[in-house]
Amino acid sequence: MTQGTQSSRPARPQSPHFPPHNAPRVWFLTIGSSPIAIALARQVLDHGDYVVAGVVPQEFEKRVGQSEDFRAFLEDVKHNERWRERLRVVGLDGRVVGQCQAAIAEAVEAFGRVDVLLGNTSEAVIGAVEELAQSSQTITLVQDTFETNFFANVNIIKAVLPTMRERKNGHIIMLTGITGHLGTPGLAMYCSSQWAIEGYCDSLAYEIAPFNIKMSIVQANMEVNVLTNKMTSVPPMREYLQAENPAPLARDIFSNLLDKLDRVNNPLPYPEEKSPTDSISTPSPDATIHEPSIGDLLSSDTVTSLYAPLPSVVKTSLVAETVHALTAIGGHDNPPARHIVGLEGVTAVKEKLKTTSEELEDFVEVSNAVDIARQYDQSAMASHDT
Repeated sequence: MTQGTQSSRPARPQSPHFPPHNAPRVWFLTIGSSPIAIALARQVLDHGDYVVAGVVPQEFEKRVGQSEDFRAFLEDVKHNERWRERLRVVGLDGRVVGQCQAAIAEAVEAFGRVDVLLGNTSEAVIGAVEELAQSSQTITLVQDTFETNFFANVNIIKAVLPTMRERKNGHIIMLTGITGHLGTPGLAMYCSSQWAIEGYCDSLAYEIAPFNIKMSIVQANMEVNVLTNKMTSVPPMREYLQAENPAPLARDIFSNLLDKLDRVNNPLPYPEEKSPTDSISTPSPDATIHEPSIGDLLSSDTVTSLYAPLPSVVKTSLVAETVHALTAIGGHDNPPARHIVGLEGVTAVKEKLKTTSEELEDFVEVSNAVDIARQYDQSAMASHDT
């Protein structure tokens, strides 16, 4: 997948593959209501592990966001005795430090420990950098993006570290995207928050390694994280419309994807056979009126938030590769520090690394032209010789 042209090709669901372990593990999922978390929880519970699922209390109580999907999952759990005794739901808004501490304490009280923490708190803000600076409301959105994508994940990590450190065992998985490797036009703030949490995790990995706590960053395709979480779009500026600016902005990409998903959910009726007179009738004055689509919401003149209307079959296929990666990596004795999900993601990152390497070689002489350490050594040797 290359920047700006990511494919929405669904993945074929794969059977879960868990690493060998001596006892059931306890998984903590920070946003249990997301499609990835629900699919993962089903496989983890079926495998015999335990799950602690965080839900934002306000969303669950008001039945907004993705809470209905989570309620449907809870109904399935209710009718499965084996699952029912292995699942604990906790109220969790990761932006609130106290809730993070209370949720981890409840998990430890229920199941004795937390073996695998999955940080999957994520929201996307869609808009060019200038568009995000148009008003106090859009500027606040930038701050909210970092509160959700960065600080919420930092808070839950800090809450779980003491118990993992005490046991000298644990695995922290941070779910990001290839947007942590690739800048994407129209997703600057989202990419920035991804890079921020990845830099945090990369640094933390060295600090916690002596306590036998592993850290893994799992990078899903861009569409997976954006389409399975809340997305918010800011009003577009004329200068950044595609007619004026040929760069394939994220707004255009996701508008098209939303319209395709909507057509799957609401297929047009098969057109009836027309009579010969229909073909020569005068067009209605309203015939050229464009009916607003769900994709048009991303170009609204007001700040708009929504969840992608994912049909069940699309949802299952969309998250399949990522869930398979999480089951294969979670709790592994020697997990990867960074894992890129899917062939398209691997290809895109390889292209980026190749370009970086080529640019490094093109300007290596400039990099080496002023080598302070080497100059100091030469100066010291010259002084010693005299």
